[in-house]
Amino acid sequence: MSEIVDQINHIHREVGSREVPDGEARTVLLRRTYDAAIEDVWDACTDPERISRWFLPVSGDLKLGGHYQLTGNAGGEILRCEPPRLLAVSWLFGENPGFSEVEVRLTAEGEERTVFELEHVAVVPPEMWDQFGPGAVGVGWDGALLGLALHLTGEGAPADPEAWAASDEAREFMTRSSERWGAAYQVSGAPADVAAATTRATTEFYVPAR
Repeated sequence: MSEIVDQINHIHREVGSREVPDGEARTVLLRRTYDAAIEDVWDACTDPERISRWFLPVSGDLKLGGHYQLTGNAGGEILRCEPPRLLAVSWLFGENPGFSEVEVRLTAEGEERTVFELEHVAVVPPEMWDQFGPGAVGVGWDGALLGLALHLTGEGAPADPEAWAASDEAREFMTRSSERWGAAYQVSGAPADVAAATTRATTEFYVPAR
């Protein structure tokens, strides 16, 4: 197993649900520890130039109450910003996206270690959840946490992200990510056959047959 694929094992995953004004929302939670000071992790998650190096280019009025837009991805409003520990944003993509929010929580664990938590809460169309379960967004967030890990260690993202995404290493990473989300879904109470079916669908989406 490569060091990049092994990053999958550094993440704790939880799946749940929560009532929000728009109805029942699904939740996915990722938690891992980075060997970096909390100020460094906070800066990596909030400085536009650094965000573009490990995630996606971002534009907008990046302050409390302002709006942001990730190139080719989600946009929304900055709902809470409490440096260096808490950032919450609405996470809206496509037409009529419905309720969707992401919260990042940082906790210092000594001077050079930081516990990173990301929780995504969204009202998901039942047909999408029934088909893909938590892996639909979970695999993408695993990739984001991998990007942040490489950035914080100075290794940086692959020189050609598109080529890497098609590599055997990336395919193994996404396959293992999908499997881990299926396991977390089952732990949350999903029947084994339902968790297995959503894992297959998620893997086929992210890792199509060649």
